[in-house]
Amino acid sequence: MNFLTPLFLLGGLALAAPIIFHLIRRTTRERVSFSSLMFLLPTPPRLSKRSRLEHLLLLLLRCLALLLLVLGFSRPFFKETPLLDPTAAQPTRTVVLLDVSASMRRAGVWAAAKERAEVVARRAGPADQVAIYTFDRTATPLLPFEEWCRTAAGDRVALATSRLSATAAGWGATQLGAALITAAEALTENDGKPTPGPREIVLVSDLQAGSRLDALQAYEWPKGVRLIVEAVKAKNPTNAGLQLVADSADASRAAASTVRVRVTNSADAQREQFKLSWARMGATGAVEMVEPTINIYVPPGQSRVVAMPVQKDARGLDRIVLQGDDEDFDNTVYVIPPTQQKIGVLWFGSESPEDARQSLFFLRRALAETPKLAVSVLARLPSAALLPGDIEAASVIFITEALSAPAAAALREQARAGKTLVFAPKSAAAGVTLGALVGVDGVAVTEAKPTNYAMLAEIDFKHPLFAPFSDPRFSDFTKIHFWRYRKFDPASLPDARVIAKFDSGDPAVTEITLGKGRLLVLAAGWQPEDSQLAVSSKFVPLLWSLLDLGGGTMGAPAQWLVGDTAPLPAGATEKEIRFTEPGIRDAKAGELSVRFAVNLDANESRTAPLSSDELERLGVPVSAPVETKTPSKEDKVLLQGIEAENRQKLWRWLIAATLAVLVIESALAGWAARKQSLKTEESPT
Repeated sequence: MNFLTPLFLLGGLALAAPIIFHLIRRTTRERVSFSSLMFLLPTPPRLSKRSRLEHLLLLLLRCLALLLLVLGFSRPFFKETPLLDPTAAQPTRTVVLLDVSASMRRAGVWAAAKERAEVVARRAGPADQVAIYTFDRTATPLLPFEEWCRTAAGDRVALATSRLSATAAGWGATQLGAALITAAEALTENDGKPTPGPREIVLVSDLQAGSRLDALQAYEWPKGVRLIVEAVKAKNPTNAGLQLVADSADASRAAASTVRVRVTNSADAQREQFKLSWARMGATGAVEMVEPTINIYVPPGQSRVVAMPVQKDARGLDRIVLQGDDEDFDNTVYVIPPTQQKIGVLWFGSESPEDARQSLFFLRRALAETPKLAVSVLARLPSAALLPGDIEAASVIFITEALSAPAAAALREQARAGKTLVFAPKSAAAGVTLGALVGVDGVAVTEAKPTNYAMLAEIDFKHPLFAPFSDPRFSDFTKIHFWRYRKFDPASLPDARVIAKFDSGDPAVTEITLGKGRLLVLAAGWQPEDSQLAVSSKFVPLLWSLLDLGGGTMGAPAQWLVGDTAPLPAGATEKEIRFTEPGIRDAKAGELSVRFAVNLDANESRTAPLSSDELERLGVPVSAPVETKTPSKEDKVLLQGIEAENRQKLWRWLIAATLAVLVIESALAGWAARKQSLKTEESPT
């Protein structure tokens, strides 16, 4: 037997009290009446016998009551083998959410994050369940619950440590909201079984302000799941970042050939002066800066947009580097330097390019050459033979006069193969060519001349041709007057779609689908004899829309970010390519080589700490990290004793036995007292 409070055993010394009480308490003897003692000689008393204990049964009962009371206060228990570790609380189900986004590449952050994750795995008890997830744009299980449970308890920490050692910070953006939802759902999914203990998510992250939480706005956080934030800090708290500024849709037609970048500086930065320069990978594998270098001043908490001129000899230049920052993970943007794009336009008509009254004159001047774009207009007479090289180089083919039947049939086949034809007849006599291009005989085309003028009244701004004018600021075509136009019935043309009408209801622009390509029929031309279109502000954008529709122009390069997936052209071995790190990626599609410039998400440069109030506002309960102390061997023995004593509760039986002994002792003492009293009364006087 063991005792939880053995000091109370000193109370056993109280057993001497009833023994002493029995020794000093003498029973009163009988009184005997006697005559005068004056005739007797005084004699000292003679010891006849020693003091002896009386009423031994009462003495034993009283000692037993005291002994039972002392044992009860000592809280005795029988030692037993514990079924579970008494130092462990209820089994905990934990998801360690480890941030592997680009901002974790800062000095000192990733090493501290791995150490925090390992600490969580080490302090898990044998009955606890732990899963480790990494996240950037998506959350990925590194060590799921199933594998943790299958692994022996002694090997779990080693398994978690090896998985963490093989993991490194990546280049993706921080989608914190989606990662928290994934972790919460992993905690609630337990094969339909109730979770025996607490459920918690341990977030190990730098918790930077660029973390995206929008996914949590429509999510109801599960009850009983708490979030513990283990924030890690970088050695350099400030940061300046560099991002590529996306050009507008008209950037490829701009006169200047530049690349725009934005430099941002953190609010608590100590540096304000930076340098920007083009760079390339040298033969030795080191990055080489190329002069000239641009000095830029960016105050703390502000940003500046800088236009970087493209070098004339841009061979090998594929990046712009920011110098002067403490953290360099976001100081490089990769760029495919723009080169002059060449577009071919084939024109069938008898107009002179120098005649200011003809359509070709305005077309050439509207498509003027810029450093980024060069349009080559090749004019051919309607009677000229079709050359395969001319047709192959042309993105859009314009037809203004009647063609021979073989030429019209050949152009129709080119349209079915994917070419875009624009038919803008100068007169109704060209109607026979319209029928040949569509493949229908007898299309009736007549001249129409309004009393004053005609205007465009109904325009389908959802069509790609007029989509650039969909903004209300640019959708007014009422200032363009048409003096005459060609009239025909669109119902007589198969697969015809009217995308613009005159105020008279007659079709102004009609699209006819021909296989993979299309035929656009303009009822009126832009020469001054037909309309005011060539001298309006809508003329140049409308021509560029025609070239875009024909696939001739390539818009500004798309902004590809780490984690994006881009489709590949037909002929490639794979249908798409996924970007896992910044840089220039090359892909082959048959004989065609496609290049992609991949950069970081701009939000990764926002490294200021994110307030935990943002998570609380979105319904995520955030708890402070709890410091747990590993109990010693003596503490475990003590806790095992407390657990056994609480389970056995022997003190209750001892107290009950004490009460029973006291009842018996009281009854026996009363009986002895009554017997002595009767004996005294019956003695002779």
